[in-house]
Amino acid sequence: MTGNATRAESRRRSRSLDLSTACAALAVIPLALTACGTGVTSDPAGTEASGSTVTITNCGRELSFDTAPGSVVGLMPSQTELLIRLGVRDSIVGQAQTEVSALPEDIADQAADIPVISADAPPTREDLLAVGPDFVASPTEYEFTAEQGFASIEQLNENGAQAYVATGGCADRRNTAEVTDVLTDIADLGAILRVPDAAEELTQDTEERLAAVEAAIGDSPRPTVAQVYVEGNSLSAIGAGIEADIIRTAGGDNVFDPDAPEFADFFAAQINPEEIISRAPEAIVFGVSGSQHEEQTREYLRSTFPDVPAVQDDVLIAVPASDLYPGALGNIDAVETIAQELYPDAF
Repeated sequence: MTGNATRAESRRRSRSLDLSTACAALAVIPLALTACGTGVTSDPAGTEASGSTVTITNCGRELSFDTAPGSVVGLMPSQTELLIRLGVRDSIVGQAQTEVSALPEDIADQAADIPVISADAPPTREDLLAVGPDFVASPTEYEFTAEQGFASIEQLNENGAQAYVATGGCADRRNTAEVTDVLTDIADLGAILRVPDAAEELTQDTEERLAAVEAAIGDSPRPTVAQVYVEGNSLSAIGAGIEADIIRTAGGDNVFDPDAPEFADFFAAQINPEEIISRAPEAIVFGVSGSQHEEQTREYLRSTFPDVPAVQDDVLIAVPASDLYPGALGNIDAVETIAQELYPDAF
């Protein structure tokens, strides 16, 4: 438990110290609000024995592995982190979108020598294929959009590589993704990479952290929460997807209904300020790409909603945008951060 607590604290400290390096997420978030998919349930199967075939279902595709992949790429720091924590650092031949967010302090040194194949956007088809991967882990299906110049899943297959998309980032699950989807990813990756013990340890750590939040909240009344993303004077509400489930898991009562028509096809929708004013949330959660973006968002919220309880009581909760991506251990960090702000006397 001491190691797990230290690791969790290091993740939180790293995100606080390195928030200013994540400004590139300003470019990524609009993509997430317009281009990313919806998730599918992975179904890990097969055996973890090194000589046996492992077969799983991911995003409606069946993936089979006769041996553990030996040339692995993480298409987002969150996926690179998962791979490193599962103990396969020596198999990683590339890391991508490295300027979107910083790796936690306790593993950053391990990634220092991993080739960087893109900075603030998914790698081009040529740059990804150049490192010769046989396995690529991604947060969403967007990273495989051929029309954007990225390698499609089919093109990867033609070059001897298989792609794994985070469960919550698959196209048919994006709107209904849950925090616990990352547990499916840990189990799947543990089986594929033949590291069941590391996967079990990471699963236990994750489950213990979520259980601690649930125990601390208990039967306390759930405060109302609006989750938003602000860019300039553009205001978007988050009503569904992994982002909304993070609020629920942290003990918040989202003022936006995931079953509302505006969230029928996508987890976010542009809104007028009146939508927030009329719902009078007790807390506002917002994703940020850096310290400057955080200050700009706070200023916007305070000037736009001076009479809303969340602003009057200063319950404005900033969360690194990278902690809201599907398939990220940062999802757990976000749950903890939000819960501690919503229930300060419980922690």
